Amino acid sequence: MAGKDKLIIFDTTLRDGEQSPGASMTREEKLRIAKGLEKMRVDVIEAGFPAASPGDFESVKAVAQAVQDSTVCGLARAKEGDIERAGEAIKPAKSGRIHTFLATSPIHMQYKLKMTADEVVEQAVKAVGWARRYTDNVEFSPEDAGRSELDFLCRVIEAVIDAGATTINIPDTVGYNIPQQFGELMKNLLERIPNSDKAVFSVHCHNDLGLAVANSLAAVLQGARQVECTINGLGERAGNAALEEIVMAVRTRQDVFPCDTDLDTTQILPCSRLVSTITGFPVQPNKAIVGANAFAHESGIHQDGVLKHRDTYEIMRAQDVGWSDNRIVLGKHSGRNAFRTRLKELAIEFDSEEELNEAFARFKDLADKKHEIFDEDLQALVTEASMAMEQESLKLVYLHVASETGETPYARVTLNVEGEERQGEAEGGGPVDAAFCAIETVVDSGTRLLLYSVNNITSGTDAQGEVTVRLEKAGRIVNGQGADTDIVIASAKAYLNALNRFVGPDRRAHPQRGDV
Repeated sequence: MAGKDKLIIFDTTLRDGEQSPGASMTREEKLRIAKGLEKMRVDVIEAGFPAASPGDFESVKAVAQAVQDSTVCGLARAKEGDIERAGEAIKPAKSGRIHTFLATSPIHMQYKLKMTADEVVEQAVKAVGWARRYTDNVEFSPEDAGRSELDFLCRVIEAVIDAGATTINIPDTVGYNIPQQFGELMKNLLERIPNSDKAVFSVHCHNDLGLAVANSLAAVLQGARQVECTINGLGERAGNAALEEIVMAVRTRQDVFPCDTDLDTTQILPCSRLVSTITGFPVQPNKAIVGANAFAHESGIHQDGVLKHRDTYEIMRAQDVGWSDNRIVLGKHSGRNAFRTRLKELAIEFDSEEELNEAFARFKDLADKKHEIFDEDLQALVTEASMAMEQESLKLVYLHVASETGETPYARVTLNVEGEERQGEAEGGGPVDAAFCAIETVVDSGTRLLLYSVNNITSGTDAQGEVTVRLEKAGRIVNGQGADTDIVIASAKAYLNALNRFVGPDRRAHPQRGDV
C-alpha cells in the first residue's frame, strides 16, 4: 500500500445483516462470526444495536470483550437512552465506536421524524455530544442521505463534525441512487463542507436496484475512505454492498483505485461459508467471489485458455480469496486434538469443554455415516452442536417415515417437549410434509411455512443435506436449520429449530423502528 490511502472496511453483518427476515443470531453465533471477521482483519465490526433488546445488548458487549484487533461498534438512534446503552455495551472493547444516525431527507423528516430542519440539526449535534461521553470514536449517519437536499446535508454534516464526529457515513438507505449520481454527491460533500478534512467520509449502500457495490465504489473513487458492507451482501430487503466484492474489486483494480485494504483476503471464503451456515441464507452458485461457480470453467474455449495461461479467463486467483483443495479427512478413529486443531484453523473455538465434547460426539456420529468429513461439514456440525447447547423446549427423539409409489406418505414422530415425551402421526403430500404435519399434531404451533430450502453441504451421494425452514407467526419471522445425511431427518431438525426460536428468549425488535 506504499503511496496508497487506506480504505477502511466496516462490516455490519452482525447488525444490518441480522435485519434480514429470519437472520437473527444468538450471542454465540455472533461471537463466531466476529472472530472470523477479526481473523480477516476487518477494521470495524458493527456488532449490533444495543438498545434494540437485552439480548442484542449482551451480544454487543460479548463481542466487545472478545475482539482485540478490530474496532467494535454499536449502533444508536440520536436518542440519549440509545446512546447510553451503546456506550455501556462497547465499554469492554479495546477499541470502541458509537455509530448514531438521524434522517435528513424531506420525506423522512416530515413523515417519520415529524421534525423541522433546525430541530434535526440540533438533535444530531446533541447525539454526537452524548456519544463523546463514552468514546472519541464517533460516527454519524444522515439517514437517507441519497434523497436529502444537498445544502441541508452539508449543513448537518458540518455541524456534527464541529461537535466531534470523526466519521461521516453517507447512506443510500433505500438503494435509490445510481453510481454517477452517488459519486458526484460524495465529491460535492467533500468540496463544499469547510471542515470535511476533519473526518473520514464513509458510504453505506443498499442493493434495492442491484447497485450497492457499484455505488460504493463510485464514492470511493470520489474520496470516500470507509465502506460499510456485509458478508455475502446480507441485509434487509435486497441486502447491502457485499464485502467480498468491494475488497476484491479494489484489490484487483489497483490501476484504478488510489487506495487498498488491509484485509487477509484468504479468509473471505471461510467467513462467507460461516455466515451462510449460521443464518441459513445460501450463497447462489454464480455469486461473485464466493459462489461455487465463481472460478469454474465449463466452456471448452475457456478451459483451453485457462490451461494454457490462467490470466486468459481469470482476473484473480481462487486461492487469494480462500478457495483451495484443503479438506479434512477424519474418521471414527480420529482424535479430539486433530478435531480441535482443525476447528481452530477455521476460527472456531469453544468457551467450555462441554461445548467441545458435544461437537466431538456429533463428529463421531457423522464419521460413522460419511467416509470423508469436509470443512463445510464441520461448520454445519458446530452450528448444530451450538444449537443443541441452547435451552430447547422441543427435541427430536424418534422419526419414522414411510413413502412408496402409489401410497400416501406417512410419518410418526416422538418429541421431547420440556422433558416429557409425546408422540404424533400424520399423512402428507410427501415424506417431509408428513414429518412436519406429525410434528404439528404434537405442538400445534400456529405458524406459517414461508420457505423450505435444501442445499448439499458437500458433493457426493453421502453428503449432508442442510435444510433451512422459515416460519412466520404474528408478524415474527424466524429461520431454523438442520443438517443430516438423511434429508427428512434434517428437515425435521430444521423445523424444530425454528419452533424453538419462537419460544426462546429472543424477542428482538427491528432496530430502525421508531418504538424500539
